[in-house]
Amino acid sequence: MSKKEEVKLTEGSRYRIISIGGRDIALETEGVFKGFATLGIDEAGLLMELAKKHGDLQGKTRIVPLHAVLAIDILDAKEHDKKDDTKDTNHYYG
Repeated sequence: MSKKEEVKLTEGSRYRIISIGGRDIALETEGVFKGFATLGIDEAGLLMELAKKHGDLQGKTRIVPLHAVLAIDILDAKEHDKKDDTKDTNHYYG
C-alpha cells in the first residue's frame, strides 16, 4: 500500500480562496500564500499577497480568517519542505 502525499498549504504557492464576504456574497482572494496569522486568542488566518487581478491592492497582504474559508483552489503549488523524521533532536537542560 503506497503512502499518499498530504495536501498542505505551502508558502510561495498560488491559491484562489473563496470565503464568506458581506451579506450573501462570497469574497474571492487570489494570490501567493505567505503563511498563517494569529487573530486574537484562538483564531487564525491565511496571509495572502494579492495578485494583479485585485487592481490597486496588488502586492498588499490580506488576512482571510480560517472560519470564513469556503473553498481553496490550488493554482500553482510549490513543493513543501519535507522534515527528516530520523534526524536527532538536540536537548538542552539548564
